[in-house]
Amino acid sequence: MQEFRGKSVIDKIAMGEVKVFKNKKTEVKKTLIEDVSLEIVRLEEGLKASTDQLSKLYKKALESVSENDAEIFEVHKMMLEDDGFLNAIKDRIKEENVCAEYAVECAKSEYAKLFANMDDEYMQARATDVKDVSDRLINNLLNKGEGDFELKKPSVIVAYDLSPSETVSLDKSKILGILTVKGSTNSHTAILARTMGVAAIVSADFNLENVKDGETIILDGFESKAIYEPDDSLISLYKEKLEKQSKDLESLKSFIGKETITKTGKKINLFANIGAPSDLPSVLSNDAEGIGLFRSEFLYIGKTEAPSEEEQFNAYKEVLEKMGDKPVIIRTLDIGADKKADYLGLKDEENPAMGLRAIRLCLTNKDIFKTQLRALLRASEYGNLHIMYPMITSGSELDKIDVIYKEVLNDVKPKKLPKIGIMIETPAAAIISDKLAKRVDFFSIGTNDLTQYTLAMDRQGENLDEFFDPHHEAVLQLIRITIDNAHKEGIWAGICGELAADESLTHEFIKMGVDELSVSPAKLLDLRKAIISES
Repeated sequence: MQEFRGKSVIDKIAMGEVKVFKNKKTEVKKTLIEDVSLEIVRLEEGLKASTDQLSKLYKKALESVSENDAEIFEVHKMMLEDDGFLNAIKDRIKEENVCAEYAVECAKSEYAKLFANMDDEYMQARATDVKDVSDRLINNLLNKGEGDFELKKPSVIVAYDLSPSETVSLDKSKILGILTVKGSTNSHTAILARTMGVAAIVSADFNLENVKDGETIILDGFESKAIYEPDDSLISLYKEKLEKQSKDLESLKSFIGKETITKTGKKINLFANIGAPSDLPSVLSNDAEGIGLFRSEFLYIGKTEAPSEEEQFNAYKEVLEKMGDKPVIIRTLDIGADKKADYLGLKDEENPAMGLRAIRLCLTNKDIFKTQLRALLRASEYGNLHIMYPMITSGSELDKIDVIYKEVLNDVKPKKLPKIGIMIETPAAAIISDKLAKRVDFFSIGTNDLTQYTLAMDRQGENLDEFFDPHHEAVLQLIRITIDNAHKEGIWAGICGELAADESLTHEFIKMGVDELSVSPAKLLDLRKAIISES
């Protein structure tokens, strides 16, 4: 019997036979070519073959999983059309006289590293997309095809990692759970697991070569561990847990359509965090009462130029229309030196978390800010829009925003005016929240950044886990102060950071008087149950 520790994607248990998935590895050699123009033609043929495959995968995903999972293949097609990515490949072919597959491999490494080094976990997980779409192109250039992985019976998939293409190729009806060496809680492996509602442990500490097909394995998402070759007593214990899990899952469905109200009559608005319009199916199926955080930076990352007003307008309009009358809080651009966009010309900073990011960047690049505000105001008539500014630390920042906002407002003249709010994610903002509350319609507390700034501790620091305490009394006190000050001025206050989903704090947040909690779609029904049970 062996125990592997990792990161749990979902609080679920799975038990069954192992089926090892071994990722195909394609060796790419640097080969010099004589005719650059012919190599570019070869590249174009590979691109066409890849986009055709992605179109088929999109249709297959619509049939086998959901629109949410299918959307990634549309995103992959966009990557293959991205000027920056394509020019990086073509320039290397032309300048170094190398074969197309080597040029793609180089571009893959550069772009994957760009995403992997970002601070935001959602953006870090996009490195897998870059690798997946690049490997597809390389395989087509080398005429290697796609390959298949067959599941003959219900099994626990064990792999080094799973790409989006690989997850869609799997027979979903036969997946009991997923265990991977690599991956994050925002990877496509994680998204697939949440969509299917199966246990998944990623970034686990085991050697894939030591795990064999047919052996029994248990995945315990509650304790973030996998048990390989368990003894009979553990098998018996987990059979009982699986029976209880099945009953509990069935009972969760009864919370769909219910209002999120405590036994004492306190109404809590239960919203969802999203990163793109493609997250909406999960939001709607889990009965979110609104969108508490729409990260707009997905529109800006991995491009050669800022998204146009029209591109942004269409994305915002889609989300607003699909959510109907429900509130949709769209956070303005939160990007900085750690989330790179080359066209912004940002310099490297020793401490990017405290550098030119979020609202500071927008106030420094007013044209980009104005374009986003125009798109948002134009979209406002299609739903219940709330605009939220990140990383506010002072009233003077709001003064500067107001000048720009009024200028855009006079130009666009929207039929509906959105509500305006700010994120409270620094101790400075929390301490002066009494003054800030006089100027906005709502607060949303970003506990991820609030914790790291309060504790003077990088939340991404690998060696700081034992010191990083999001339950620290100082953090809770700042949240309490913020909520109190909001209510004194008659505005509402919510929480959209990781702590919003921490059920060990739900009782405390309700005591503080929190009005809204925004979590990942997969956590909505669990949290609604916890709140409704709250006395």
